[in-house]
This record gives sequence, structure tokens and C-alpha cells, in this order.
Amino acid sequence: MRDTAHDHRKLGRELGLFDTDPLIGSGLPYWLPDGAAVRHALEEYIREAERKAGYRHVYSPVLGKRELYEISGHWSHYSDDMFPPMDLGAEQVVLRPSLCPHHAVIYRSRSHSYRELPLRMAELGGMYRSELSGVLGGLTRVRAIQLNDAHIFCTLDQVADEAAAALEMIRRAYEALGITPARYRLSLPGPGGKYVAAPGMWERSAALLTDVLDRSGLPYEAAEGEAAFYGPKIDVQVADGAGRESTLSTVQIDFHQPERFDLHYIGADGAKHRPVMVHRSVIGSVERAVAHLIERHGGAFPAWLAPTQLALLPVSEAQVPDAEAVARRCAELGLRAEVAGPERGTLGARVREARLVPYQAVIGAKEAADGHLAVRLRDGRRLAPRPADGFLAAVGALVAAHRTDLWDEEARQ
Repeated sequence: MRDTAHDHRKLGRELGLFDTDPLIGSGLPYWLPDGAAVRHALEEYIREAERKAGYRHVYSPVLGKRELYEISGHWSHYSDDMFPPMDLGAEQVVLRPSLCPHHAVIYRSRSHSYRELPLRMAELGGMYRSELSGVLGGLTRVRAIQLNDAHIFCTLDQVADEAAAALEMIRRAYEALGITPARYRLSLPGPGGKYVAAPGMWERSAALLTDVLDRSGLPYEAAEGEAAFYGPKIDVQVADGAGRESTLSTVQIDFHQPERFDLHYIGADGAKHRPVMVHRSVIGSVERAVAHLIERHGGAFPAWLAPTQLALLPVSEAQVPDAEAVARRCAELGLRAEVAGPERGTLGARVREARLVPYQAVIGAKEAADGHLAVRLRDGRRLAPRPADGFLAAVGALVAAHRTDLWDEEARQ
């Protein structure tokens, strides 16, 4: 029996983060405003981290011709997990099960010199899996997925450094999210699976990933039967409260699709050369990442992720305008604040209601007169009354830095 204390399905609905409806369909959750705020903050963190790491963002359609997936190999190796084709005149189109074929075509649309490599292409894009009803659940197994995906087109001698840099991006993201990997897994092909038949390619890719893991000093386990159909991968596993593992992040080396799509770059010798494609996902699917965050934090998210970052609690109706003024200032600073006035109960009841909010600011007659806030932190600490502008600036700095700690008293003196 699943432990429901921090079951994201139960907690996510109680906290008003997401829900489902039979009329929309199984495995197709919708996001409520608070859940959308968490998702947006997560997506913006990823985009910013990718921009700083030299990635260029693209958009690509969620549909593609069946021929596209025949070329990529998805149709022959992965069609059981794809939605059926739709007839459009003389053509058949498919809801995509992956972003990589689109990115390969985008790369192919322009000529490239070796001087441009590594070329890092990223997208937060939708994809679709035809999951059976029996395996669907909450946000962890869904049919419509928003994937944090990226593909690095590089030379063979750049592969190891790019894969290692991707692992470092994953490490920094987990630190900001306050989560810990359960283990690192080197996922290899197993007997009887639907894999591309290219022994030399598999050996070369596995050797490169093994070298990257060894150089990183990360402990890992090899697992047969867990590879993608086109190549081995590093899977970063996380565990829920019951110890069940799932894959959150991946790094893969792919010699297969550059060949299938006839990708090339012009080398220093003026000749055409085949690039290597590194697939990299820092948080995997946004849905699965949020599900894990809900269970890991029990809804008490790091401040930069929290749907409401500051609860403003006027003691009486007389202080409501002051609280509303602070809320407007928060909006200007990009902070998410909510005024919980006396109409919502006693001050004690409102404090309890805001127990998952990182910061609670009480505004009584004295605080209103002085322009101060009496601040309570979610962990129980209370700060001496302080000027509102100074406090908001300090919170803004912690949020911008994607810190998991709520307050650094020494740095805020």
C-alpha cells in the first residue's frame, strides 16, 4: 500500500496544484494557478541555466509526418508507445513521442562549420506517449508530457566534456531544488529488446559514458535492458518516500540519428564530417519533476519555487491597505505575495493556514506606522521588525540565487 503522507496525487490536489477530469481524459492533468506558478518557476530556472551554459532555444511542432519517425527509428522501435497516425489528405502525421527528430531536422536545415561546434539546442516542448490506463497516475505517468530536452551536436573529441558539463548542470539543479539522487545508472541494452543493431556504435557510446562517469567520481551501477533504442545513457534516479525509483535526468550519446538524418559539418580540412548527438535532460519531464518535488518537500517548496512566497497578515482591517501596498511592491519586484486579511479568520488561524508559505509578515498598528514588517519564517524563526523594502530586497536576492535556505542572518545584518 502506498504511503499517502506525501503522496503527490493526494497532496497536489489538497494544495490546489493540479487535478484531472474524466471529460479531459486519463493521464491528462491540468494545472491550477498555484501549480502553474511552481511549473513556471521551474521552467524559467531551466531556461536561465541553459542560456548561461551556451544553449540556444528553439520551438518545434508537436506533430510530425510518419516518415520523420521512420527515419529516426522511432516507428520501428517505439511505435507501441506512440499514438496512432492521423490521416491528413495523402499524408499521415503523428503526435511526437520525442523531440530529437525535430532537432536533428533543425540542425540539418543550415550548413555548419566545425567552428560552430559544440552547437547546443534546447527546448521545453510537448510530447506524447500512448500509455495504457492501468499505469497512469498523478503526474508521474501521463500521456501529455512537457519535456526539458536538449541536443548537443559536437565532434567526437568534444563528447566527453559536453556529457560531463551536462552532469554538472544536473548536480547544480538538484542542489537548487533541494533533492538528492538515489543513484546514477549506466543504462545498457539487454537481451531481446528493440535496439538499433550496430555493435560498434554501442561499444563506443558505452565506453565514452563510462569514462565520463569515472572521471566525474560519481558512484554508478550498470543496468542491462534500460538503454534507449538508439544508444546507452546515464540515468539519474530519484526515489519516493516508499523507496520506488524513477528516472528524472538523462545524458545519452547518439551516433545513430546523425547517420539516419545524414547530419554533417564542414571540418578544418574542408571535408564533411559526421557530428555526434548528445541528448541531455536536466529535469526530464516537468510533470515528473513536480511530482517528486511535492513528495520530497511535502508542499513546503524552496522559496524560489513556492506558489506564494510571502503571506501578508494585517492584524486588523485598518492595516489591510498597508498590506496591499506591500503586495503591490512585491509584484513590482517579481515576488509572489498574498494578503490574508481578517475576513479569513483570527491571526492564529491565518498563520496556520500559511504554514507552507516560506515567509509570513504580520502588520500591526506599530508596523504600519513605522513601515516595518514583523516576519515569521516557515521553520519557526521570527525576525525582529524591519523595514519592508529591506526585507523584500533580501528575499528577492535569496530567490534570484535559487537558494534553499530561508534566511542568512549574518548576511542580512
